[in-house]
Amino acid sequence: MYLIKSGKLVTATQTWEADILVDGEKIKEIGLGLDAPNAEIIDASGKLVLPGGIDPHTHFDLPMFGTVSSDDHYTGHKAAAFGGTTTVMDFVPQPEAGSLRDGVDAWHAKADKKAAIDFGFHMNITRLDETIMAEIPRLLDLGIPTLKVFTAYNNRLRLQDEEIYEVLKVAKEYGMLTMLHAALEPLGRVER
Repeated sequence: MYLIKSGKLVTATQTWEADILVDGEKIKEIGLGLDAPNAEIIDASGKLVLPGGIDPHTHFDLPMFGTVSSDDHYTGHKAAAFGGTTTVMDFVPQPEAGSLRDGVDAWHAKADKKAAIDFGFHMNITRLDETIMAEIPRLLDLGIPTLKVFTAYNNRLRLQDEEIYEVLKVAKEYGMLTMLHAALEPLGRVER
């Protein structure tokens, strides 16, 4: 148990001086002059006490076009924590073959043992067929309510417009959020 004393608490709506009693991972009490005889005291006098930040767009240990992103789930999480970010959302690449679940399992295998902060996943949808369409709603059971589709990276990550529309429809039906990497690449050379 921790008792954070005399800090200036900052929320989205107000700033005030108070103490915070933390038991495990839960805030048990907020107020002035709190006392907890068994708690470790942290003096926050003259300091701001803020909620941890959330980074909703990360790429850890991501192979892409012949390279791999520079941070893995440990180094990226550690850097985030030093900056006050306590939760990150990473993108799971869809496997070239196999199910969406296979991709999620592979990403958990990379992240779970290295995680230094809280994390969640978004699912990239880069290949679409009836099997994948049927699997999209099952991502909710895996804690993934967000999808990402691309209008860039032709012949690599990009879905066709009608496929993006199908993803949007199924996402709407199940209350999922779809993000779009919206950048157009020329489909071929234009002669003038």
